[in-house]
Amino acid sequence: MDIQFAQSMVFTPCDFSFPANGIKAEATTNTEMILIADVDIDLLRELNQFGSVRNLKDRRKDLFELKKTAPNKTNE
Repeated sequence: MDIQFAQSMVFTPCDFSFPANGIKAEATTNTEMILIADVDIDLLRELNQFGSVRNLKDRRKDLFELKKTAPNKTNE
């Protein structure tokens, strides 16, 4: 098995009530560790509807559209 090097982070919206840089928690680079962060789901839902960062609602509908597709079922 090869040795891998990485750094893990938990990202948040760059909006009010969240860190300005969008990083909620950050692990030390190239160190084996567990990263745990508490995120307020209700606050995320509120920001999705009323926050200042509204990427999904401000998208150009003439260029992009959202489609819901059924998950692929595979027979094993």
